[in-house]
Amino acid sequence: MTFGRRKTTVVVPARNQAAQAPAGRAALPGTPDDEAVPTAIRIAGAWSWRILAMAGVIALIVFLVIQLRLIVIPIMVAVLLAALLVPFVQLLRRHRWPKWLAVTLAEVGLLAIVSGLVFLVVLQIRDDFPDLQVQTVRAYRDFVAFLAQPPLSLSEADINQYVADATQALQTDGGLLVSGALSFGSTAGHFAAGVLLVLFATLFMLIDGKAIWTWIVQLFPVRARAAVDGSGTAGWATLTNFVRVQIFVAAVDAIGIGAFAYFLGLPLAIPIAVAVFLGSFIPVVGAVLTGAIAVFIALIYEGPIVALIMLGGVLLVQQIEGHVLQPLVMGTAVKVHPLAVVVAVASGGFLAGIPGALFAVPVVATVNAMVKYTVSGAWRENRNPDLKDVRNA
Repeated sequence: MTFGRRKTTVVVPARNQAAQAPAGRAALPGTPDDEAVPTAIRIAGAWSWRILAMAGVIALIVFLVIQLRLIVIPIMVAVLLAALLVPFVQLLRRHRWPKWLAVTLAEVGLLAIVSGLVFLVVLQIRDDFPDLQVQTVRAYRDFVAFLAQPPLSLSEADINQYVADATQALQTDGGLLVSGALSFGSTAGHFAAGVLLVLFATLFMLIDGKAIWTWIVQLFPVRARAAVDGSGTAGWATLTNFVRVQIFVAAVDAIGIGAFAYFLGLPLAIPIAVAVFLGSFIPVVGAVLTGAIAVFIALIYEGPIVALIMLGGVLLVQQIEGHVLQPLVMGTAVKVHPLAVVVAVASGGFLAGIPGALFAVPVVATVNAMVKYTVSGAWRENRNPDLKDVRNA
């Protein structure tokens, strides 16, 4: 009689069952499970690689801007001029002016105003420069004589050494300020090419700005075009308000400081007013630095008493701007906190010199408006009928 052996199955218990991967997911040896990683670390890791990706994109954009600075800066100037002139052209168009005539009047009028200001400045500087040179030498000699007297009692060698050190520091810092990463071309040819590019770009923006923007929107995916169009419209409105308000603030600064210089009998009152007007486009520091020129001229020609009066006039105008115009007018147009303005101007000046300080606030204000509009989701309801064919493309 044959007896068959009973077949048994031995079940070997799995080792470290708690360390096994959950069903449906393979775990690599030595890889910690998600439950073993604290939530804060997972969130920090997710944010870290996204921040690094955004930083890389920003660094690439900055690098391209630096390499193409001779093109980027004129284009940005043209955008600011277009933001100023487009409302004027639209006003003429509403009064049944032909488009070509409205655009021509805007462009030629801008050139006439700028040329007139430059002519007045050059004319007055040419007439008063010899006297200014003589007065400057005389004021320097008087200042040296004052330093040689007690209690300072500085020798001529000490004074020359201090002057040399100050000149060296001014050249170093001035070079960083004026010829920053995005400064204008160093040659007259670059400057002339930049001016021509500004004029042509401004002209095309006035003639066919809507078509240019439509082409830019078409570069984005179809689902994103509504958001891009709406955010661009919001940013353009903010930029237009900024330019108009900035011109008003600059005009107030120029008229106020120029009037003080005129009533005090200072020479070069018109160049001082023009310098203050142009300097006011660099917020926070522009009008202060150009106002210092008026104080310096008052010190050279009229002495310390008149210079103190001129300094009081500059400070008074700055107080009116800082406590009345900036909060009530500029704050409404830009909608950016003053601290953000200061940081933007300082960062732009450090990275790009004078152009960086000039474009810092409009760029920050425009980007702020575009981001706010996109995040709000208002673009889902506010559709622009002019871009209907773009969205359906």
